[in-house]
Amino acid sequence: MAGGQLDPEPRALVTGTSPDKWREGCVGFMNRRVPAHKRYQPTEYEHAANCATHAFWIIPSILGSSNLYFLSDDNLETISAWIYGFGLCGLFVVSTMFHTISWKKSHLRVVEHCLHMFDRMVIYYFIAASYTPWLNLRELGPWASHMRWLVWIMASGGTMYVFFFHERYKVLELLCYVVMGFFPALVLLSMPNTEGIWELMTGGVFYCLGMVFFKSDGRIPFAHAIWHLFVAFGAGTHYYAIWRYLYLPSTLQAKVSK
Repeated sequence: MAGGQLDPEPRALVTGTSPDKWREGCVGFMNRRVPAHKRYQPTEYEHAANCATHAFWIIPSILGSSNLYFLSDDNLETISAWIYGFGLCGLFVVSTMFHTISWKKSHLRVVEHCLHMFDRMVIYYFIAASYTPWLNLRELGPWASHMRWLVWIMASGGTMYVFFFHERYKVLELLCYVVMGFFPALVLLSMPNTEGIWELMTGGVFYCLGMVFFKSDGRIPFAHAIWHLFVAFGAGTHYYAIWRYLYLPSTLQAKVSK
C-alpha cells in the first residue's frame, strides 16, 4: 500500500491468465485467434476434421439426389431434383476440395485462393437450390412466384460480391448469407400447403446455431468442423422435408406419417 492506496500489482495476479492457460491446453487442437482482416490457420487436427466433416456427406448427398431424380413424375420435378442435387453435392465437394488443398497443398496459393472463393460462392447457389423444389413444386401466390427468379439473382449478386470483396468485409458477408437464407422463407410461409414448414424451420435453426461456431475460430477448438456438422444437419433436415413432402408418393407419405 502506498499513499493510502492499494498496490496495483496484486490486481495483475487477480486477473490471471486463464485465456492463455485455456489456449495452452488446446495446443494441437486450436491456434491463436487472428485479426478480422486475416484468415485463421487451422492446426493439423483441425484441417483433418474440416475435410472429414464434409467429405463424409458427399456419397449420401449423391445417393439422396439420385433418389429424388428417380421419384420424379414430370419434367418440372426432374429439373428441380437436378438443380437441388447439384447444389447439395456441390456444397460438400467444393468444401472438401478447398480444405484438402488448404491442408496438404497450401503452397499452391492461387489454387487455394480460387477454391476458397468457390467455397464461399457455392453457398449462395446451395441456398437457391435448396429453395428451388419448394418454389417450383408448391402453389404460390402471383407475387410470390417471382421468388423463383429472385433467389438466383441474389445468388449471382453474392457471387459477384465474393469475386470483388472476398474476405474484406466478413460481417457483411455473413449478413448476406443470413438474408438470402431467410428472405425466401417468407414466401414459403404464405403457401396454402404448409406441410414441411416445421422441418424447414428446424433446418434453419441448425444453420443459425452453426454460425456461432463459424465465427469462433481460435476461441473454440475444431470450431469450423463443428460448423460443418451443423451445416450437414441442416441440409439433412431440409432434404428430408423435400423428399417426404414434395417427392414421396402420397400413398407412401401416409405410411411415413403413421
